[in-house]
Amino acid sequence: MSTNTASETDTGPKFEYDDRPLWSRVVDDPAPALRWLAVTAALIAVEFGAFVGGILTVLDAAFIGVTAIFDVLFGLLGLGGISAGVVDFQSNVSGAITGVRDTAESLPTLLSRHTIPNQGHMASADGPWVDTFLGLEPALAWAFRVLLIVAYALFAFYWVFRGWLVFREHYRQADWTPSDDIVDRLRDHRWGQFGIIVLALFLIMALFGPALGPTTVAGNIQSPYSNEIQHFDEEAGEVVTITAGAANFDSKSKGAGSQNVGPMTYDNFERFHPFGTLPNGRDLFTFMMGGARITLIVAGLAIGLSAVIAGGLAMVSAYYTGVIDLGILTTADGIVSVPRLLLLIMISAVFANHWIANVLDGGFLLALIFGFTGWPFLWRAVRGPALQVAQEEWIDAAESFGQGSRTIMRKHMFPYITGYLLVYASMSTGGIIVGLAALSFLGNGLGITPPTPAWGRAVSLGQSYVSGPSWHISFIPGAMIVVLVTGLNAFGDGIRDAIDPETESDEGEEAAAGGGA
Repeated sequence: MSTNTASETDTGPKFEYDDRPLWSRVVDDPAPALRWLAVTAALIAVEFGAFVGGILTVLDAAFIGVTAIFDVLFGLLGLGGISAGVVDFQSNVSGAITGVRDTAESLPTLLSRHTIPNQGHMASADGPWVDTFLGLEPALAWAFRVLLIVAYALFAFYWVFRGWLVFREHYRQADWTPSDDIVDRLRDHRWGQFGIIVLALFLIMALFGPALGPTTVAGNIQSPYSNEIQHFDEEAGEVVTITAGAANFDSKSKGAGSQNVGPMTYDNFERFHPFGTLPNGRDLFTFMMGGARITLIVAGLAIGLSAVIAGGLAMVSAYYTGVIDLGILTTADGIVSVPRLLLLIMISAVFANHWIANVLDGGFLLALIFGFTGWPFLWRAVRGPALQVAQEEWIDAAESFGQGSRTIMRKHMFPYITGYLLVYASMSTGGIIVGLAALSFLGNGLGITPPTPAWGRAVSLGQSYVSGPSWHISFIPGAMIVVLVTGLNAFGDGIRDAIDPETESDEGEEAAAGGGA
């Protein structure tokens, strides 16, 4: 075993550095890695279809993003023929990916609604329940599936973190890095842990939304008249079959008389609604799960694009300074000077008939707009740390050894600003989520295209009933937006205090600031 030992003083702590390749370190001590891999394989196996579907969704989004950039560039250069070829190529590849993803997601998994069904009907006026898991009533069957999904997902998140701990303890080259102290401080930061829990729960909604809902978005919201359900009709004295759309029509929540299906209740068709129904009779819980997925996908794409642009430009402006820094500053000020809502409306109108506007039901275009208009806020936040690190002695030492500018920025500057970028990105994500909800609330062609669920549209649908029996329509989506934004800000506060304990503020400060919306 070849190791190097380094220490700052003769009496201070010594740190070991193992310069062997990773595979060699694993071969010498394979037991921890094999134990971790065995549990990981079991976690993937029980949810294999959903796991593959999630990977293909990410790959499809990344591929669409790359082809969209090339399409716009070729269009600006007047190369219409090449641009059309790019669009055709994108359509064919995305279609193939979608087909494979749908096949993968159709595979039965341990926690799917096919394995633990909650939609059923009563065989007679006195029961029992038919077609539900173990003959349980729909509310209990649904709750059992939800508890299993949440437990599985939380353990999976923990096991990923456990994998990092195994790597740190057994296979990392250095036995200590500054990230160890950051993680240890974050594990003792209660406000930051609250943010992590909130973010984990909303990620579960996005990843497992189709299984969490008492019904599906396709069957209850997008194509209700193509989906049939059964229920016991007391007047006819038998089990009858109707479409979900017809059942929705008689399950509306409009706050008047019998037209209200509140939270944790059944409608007249023996369907359980954890959050009640919308004014059009559709299940609000299912609507919120579908909205969580599109919201987090769009917000993630937007903040990722902003972070890449902001981080790259911050390092470039800090390293070269002078005219380049002034040019980036002028560009950022020009973008910030135009109200973002106006930019959203203008760009959405320009690309209204473009194929990009149809991707993710308009969400991909919104992600691009938020990304390209939001980077100045992140750039201003990380420009200071980038300027600070650019003046350090190790940068001069790297230059004296002949390292190029790109190598210096990648190896010596980027790790330094990553923490700051993560802090401000998490806080800015809240502003993007609020912006998406606001656009969907306004409607008129803005935001996510109906009938795809959007949180802001639910708030808009229920604003007329907020003071009556159907208060749940607006209150629940609004509360979920507030909790998510608060959690993102708490997560950012926790990372900031873990990076620099001297800046630790009172827990809860800026919790609902919105992150630069």
